[in-house]
Amino acid sequence: MLRGLNKASSTWLGKALMAAVMGFLVISFAIWGIGDIFRGVSSNEVAKIGSTEITIDQFRQYYNDRLQQLGRQVGKPITPDEARARGLDRQLLGQLIAETTIDEQAKRLGLGASDADIARNISNDPSFRGLNGQFDRSRFEQLIRQAGYTESRFVNEQRSVMLRRQLGQSVTADLKAPTTAMAALNQYQNEKRRIEYVVLGAAQAGEIPAPTPEILNKFFEDRKALFRAPEYRKVTLLTLAPSDLARPNEISDADAKAYFEPRKDSFGKAEKREVRQLVFPNQEEASAARERIAKGATFDDIAKERGVNASDTDLGTVAKSEIIDPAVANAAFSLKPGETSEPVKGRFGTVLLQVGKIEPGEEKSYEQVADQIKKEMAESRAKNEIGGLRDKIEDERAAGSTLAEAAKKLGLKAVTVEAVDRSGRAPDGSVVAGLAPNVLNAVFNSEVGVDTDALQLPNGGYVYFDVTGITPSRERTLDEVKDQVSARWRDDEIAKRLQAKADDLLGKLKAGAAISQVAGEAGLKVETAADLQRGKSAGFLPAKVVEAAFRSPKGVPVTTEGNSETERFIIVVTDVVDSPFDANSQQGKAISSVLQNSYTDDLIGEYVSRLENDFGVTINQSALNQVVGGATQQ
Repeated sequence: MLRGLNKASSTWLGKALMAAVMGFLVISFAIWGIGDIFRGVSSNEVAKIGSTEITIDQFRQYYNDRLQQLGRQVGKPITPDEARARGLDRQLLGQLIAETTIDEQAKRLGLGASDADIARNISNDPSFRGLNGQFDRSRFEQLIRQAGYTESRFVNEQRSVMLRRQLGQSVTADLKAPTTAMAALNQYQNEKRRIEYVVLGAAQAGEIPAPTPEILNKFFEDRKALFRAPEYRKVTLLTLAPSDLARPNEISDADAKAYFEPRKDSFGKAEKREVRQLVFPNQEEASAARERIAKGATFDDIAKERGVNASDTDLGTVAKSEIIDPAVANAAFSLKPGETSEPVKGRFGTVLLQVGKIEPGEEKSYEQVADQIKKEMAESRAKNEIGGLRDKIEDERAAGSTLAEAAKKLGLKAVTVEAVDRSGRAPDGSVVAGLAPNVLNAVFNSEVGVDTDALQLPNGGYVYFDVTGITPSRERTLDEVKDQVSARWRDDEIAKRLQAKADDLLGKLKAGAAISQVAGEAGLKVETAADLQRGKSAGFLPAKVVEAAFRSPKGVPVTTEGNSETERFIIVVTDVVDSPFDANSQQGKAISSVLQNSYTDDLIGEYVSRLENDFGVTINQSALNQVVGGATQQ
């Protein structure tokens, strides 16, 4: 779990959803099956964990935030009805209860997260990096604003995330995966096998005479469903994507340079400094500590006296743009190596800074990055335009315009797909470009004349569509699909003959004949394949053959289909090579990590479940319904 937590926190959305990740681990807890769980809360509370209340307003904000985030992930808004149908209302309440329970325990244990750690985690987040790969404050502010956060709310949520992780680490720190389990998993993954095999193909089936009309007609009548024409839909699409609407050529050099100038230090290779930081509650304590350092005390001496670990003072080797507090950044990058700053009033408190090694930077000129800057600025402006265009499209549709008419009035380009089936193919079998699975699914869940909601794109854009025609699925006549039916009949006949031949050869092998003898009598060639492993490609050898090799004991012949029903393999496992387990190898460490994460998830889940029982959880169904809708349960 801890590795999962670290991974989840590597992106801004992951960090914002970290509490949800913790919650997903406890969705299966029996918080919904307790008989009296829905009693003992006031009308303004959705739930109560111990003495902590989750009010209607708190859950409403949490619920709406999470639905919006999930909607962005799946590419379309999630309606309240859809959320209830999927059980998201109870899942999300379960998550919030689990998060609150963990927060309560962290509070009870007196756990804390330093401002320096929070600032470092945010500044190291790759999602907040600009074109040069360094922390970009403007991007940081834009992204958290788009996600519905103020800076203070986002920072507070990161503090909670860090405390939950700290608690998780304390619970699972000494947990180790059993060596026996690691060895078993290693054997399963890395065992190798060698096989001998023969292949039966269409040539071994012999001559297949053409079917008579009566035979072909009966074959078709028995399998009409296989040859049905699918339902096709005609659809008009209008895409509003930042990349499509962006006009980099309209970004002036003056505007691009204005963007570049305050960020020029972050382009190319930025200067980096080893920075240490001590946070004080007020100016007086910081000044006193600075005076002591001036008289000979070390930074570590002050940290130790204040009960701060040396590692907690280390911001790492960072660029100026990676320090999210401007006052701290300016002060740190004005110091000489080994110098300690005067007290600096930062956003997270008054701090003393000390600089160690300095790595010189190397800047790029405006001309070198002008095209990149203009492209990013153009897409950013396009994102701002999309909201206005969306409103105009909605207005036009509300006034009765079709999507094509609305697009024409607004100078946008709508595309018409004449016919597409559920698999995304046209009647001629070709793949229709530009139709993602979620768009296809929405198209086939709509009807002609229905005003559908726009589907959200991952990059911040939207896709509108109108279903303008439906060609129902129908049964085809034999004349329409005669060639397909004939080909299918022939394949079935070949498959029957190959199966009978394979069964005959298999019987001889099981009677004790060698595979070389059986193959020679049948005019077949024995092939060999070595170093086969479960779930791994074996070159030209079909995956079904590899799977069969690992289902069969050594020396026991088996038969299996190849890449199609007109190909059969007869295989014999001739050697099984065990894989010794080395816990110190790279592979051993990877296996250990997989099992460790699995055991850790289980342990954390049980721990949170126990905490919920200890604190006590009660839920007010009526208050819950006020947020998510639905009938009140008595």
